[in-house]
Amino acid sequence: MEDKKTPLQRPATRAARLSAIEEMLLHHIVTSQSQLSDMLSDEGIDVTQATLSRDLEEINATKTRLENGTVAYVLGYGQSTTPKSAQQQMSRILSGLVTSVASARNLAVIHTPSGAAQYVASVMDRQSLDDVLGTIAGDDTVLIICKDDQSAATRAKWLLSIASSNSQQSAD
Repeated sequence: MEDKKTPLQRPATRAARLSAIEEMLLHHIVTSQSQLSDMLSDEGIDVTQATLSRDLEEINATKTRLENGTVAYVLGYGQSTTPKSAQQQMSRILSGLVTSVASARNLAVIHTPSGAAQYVASVMDRQSLDDVLGTIAGDDTVLIICKDDQSAATRAKWLLSIASSNSQQSAD
């Protein structure tokens, strides 16, 4: 009896779509949005060109000439972003995904909707924050391990501020 591998199933959420795009850019040479759209479609993710453009901008993907001369999308992870644009990008991402923040000793805890914790943790990991030693993500909770108690309290306030700033702007 042949063992057939079940294809990866993804929820129809923005976070899952962004995660899929990041994975594809990390593991494949993607030279166009059309190619990326086809790859997403093969995974059961249908996306418009406008949404795909916004998604690529949000994850800081840029077209770059590779060593072999091919021009392809790569993940920038903030190398070319200014601190202000990085903060705006984090605000856009976190405002829809952070439901609460707390700190205890050298730990900061972020609660998210179910299924979003892994994505939020990866966003945090890409920030290269000096006072953050690492993150651990479950289904709806991210644990941020900080260098000390004060760093955790400061980081929790910072995260709450960033997650709140985009929603406050849209409420004005």
